[in-house]
Amino acid sequence: MRERRISRFLPFLLSLAIIVLDQVTKAWIVKTIPENTIGYSFFSDFLWIVHVRNTAIAFSMGDSLPIAVKYIFFIGLPLLLMVALGYLVVSRKMDKEITALQRWCLGGIIGGGVGNLIDRVFRELRVVDWISVKFYGLFGMERFPTWNVGDAAVVVSVILLLISIVIEEYGKGRSKGVE
Repeated sequence: MRERRISRFLPFLLSLAIIVLDQVTKAWIVKTIPENTIGYSFFSDFLWIVHVRNTAIAFSMGDSLPIAVKYIFFIGLPLLLMVALGYLVVSRKMDKEITALQRWCLGGIIGGGVGNLIDRVFRELRVVDWISVKFYGLFGMERFPTWNVGDAAVVVSVILLLISIVIEEYGKGRSKGVE
């Protein structure tokens, strides 16, 4: 029983690891690369290590919003979401609803989300992004929007979460004889 209680909190180790890695890499970028410059280029110009600040959310959405609205939508709501996801990770009520893998995926989302929240709170709503990848004109973009470890953790965790949900639902359908 005690082991089961402790295992509920293990996904927060992933959250913590992501937060630490995210903040350490951002601190290194801030210290070594001047803002709005390319610090390093690899594989011709495929991968750039840069220092840019995002004053909005994904793909710079909401950049022109008033500051009060940004505080609500970029700090308040994400903070509530992180708390809600944390509740799902540890809640006994969710034992029949979510798998252990899904709890770990939620831990990954929390880690990435908190990493970016830290920037928004302590860096004046400016998230440090530092990985820029060439996109070769796909969807009209020469380069994919710049991102960081926290962003990557959220995206990978959401994709794994969705795949696990689809597989689980498919399995439930097959067990009921529906294909």
